[in-house]
Amino acid sequence: MDYLPLFLDLKQQPVLLVGGGDIALRKARLLNSAGASIHVVAQQIGEDLKTLLSDSRHLLLERSYQASDLEEVVLVIAATDDQQVNREVARQAKERKLFVNVVDDASAGSAIMPSIVDRSPVVAAFSTGGKAPVLARMLRQQLESMLPAGYGQLASLAGSFRKKVNSRFSQLNDRRYFWEKVLTSSAAEKAIQGDLAAAESIFEQQLNDAEATDVGEVYLVGGGPGDPDLLTFKALRLMQQADVVLHDRLVSEQVLSLCRRDADFIYVGKKRDRHARPQEEINQLLVDHAREGKRVLRLKGGDPFIFGRGGEEIDTLAEEGIPFQVVPGITAASGCSTYSGIPLTHRDYAQSVRFVTGHLKDDSYNLNWHEMVDPSQTLVFYMGLMGLPRICDELQKQGRPSETPVALIEKGTTQEQRVFTGTLANITEQVSANKVKAPTLIIVGDVVSLHDKLKWFKPAGE
Repeated sequence: MDYLPLFLDLKQQPVLLVGGGDIALRKARLLNSAGASIHVVAQQIGEDLKTLLSDSRHLLLERSYQASDLEEVVLVIAATDDQQVNREVARQAKERKLFVNVVDDASAGSAIMPSIVDRSPVVAAFSTGGKAPVLARMLRQQLESMLPAGYGQLASLAGSFRKKVNSRFSQLNDRRYFWEKVLTSSAAEKAIQGDLAAAESIFEQQLNDAEATDVGEVYLVGGGPGDPDLLTFKALRLMQQADVVLHDRLVSEQVLSLCRRDADFIYVGKKRDRHARPQEEINQLLVDHAREGKRVLRLKGGDPFIFGRGGEEIDTLAEEGIPFQVVPGITAASGCSTYSGIPLTHRDYAQSVRFVTGHLKDDSYNLNWHEMVDPSQTLVFYMGLMGLPRICDELQKQGRPSETPVALIEKGTTQEQRVFTGTLANITEQVSANKVKAPTLIIVGDVVSLHDKLKWFKPAGE
């Protein structure tokens, strides 16, 4: 994150605006709407700017900028059409440890002015860090259409109920659950439509009927293979309302960052021969946090029911009487093969596909190898990097030809994705030479030969 988003209370606060033209006028409108006391310094100040800032709290000085203008201000905006002047203002402001925004020159300043969608008291602001202002404006236009003007009325109504809600519920989680329920109810819809009397009545009724929560709920959510764009809508919604997040090492940082920021994060990841926490302890954590009335997110890479031990976890929850939901995710076999241009089935190459774990619960490889020799069947091995030599050897012993195509996909669907192709006879050598690291997925079968023709995903730097 290049910049920390921050909302400033500038009411009656002195802000220096250097410049008097159209650019300065646009900045002055924003500052004025925020209640700032604007000190304008410019050799010539436009009539529109003078009219806008005719209030006595503002100061207009038609002269050249001076370093002394920086005294007793809390924020500086350099908005002249002279880049040299703007940079000098910025340099002197930084020397005084003042935040300064330089129009159309983000690198010269220490603050940027975001694109704003104003539904006061709801205000949305976003930025491209000065790199693509036109894109920021386009995004603003989209957001303007998504946020009805009535959201401001809804926020104001909610604010008027805060004290009542705080008095009704002593626990933070109970208050949060109430708000999430009422803000997606008919009360919210009435407020957005402008029918505040009806909205207030429904608010009151729901508050009177609400009860404190004794037991929370567990969300078992598949986070997919790594690309956050592959999350389902339901997964994202539950991720953003969970109080506690238990996550494993296969959940990408990009996916994890979409969880609610103020949730408690607990890492329970596993690596081969090294578990951060035993599975029984993870199961108990889910139960314990839910019994505290919390909403618990168990976030797993891929799909929780495909080699994700999700069944073991909800078995415990069911025995303990803990409510739960399960949200499927795109499993690694589907995501990684697709992003590698390898269709798992193709009527000219394979009519079935088999998902196989690379090692069993006791780390053995006691698999039904004799069932995996059919050339019309694609094999997908999860967690098979360490066992790759054994996998290739066993398949050849059972009669699968040594020239059978094999692909190994590292960090599939992410910008670090790498795909290595070869055969049962030589793929191990390629993996060793390229220092491949988990997470990986192994695909065995004739469909791998389509990779060069069908690959479409281009990771950064490729």
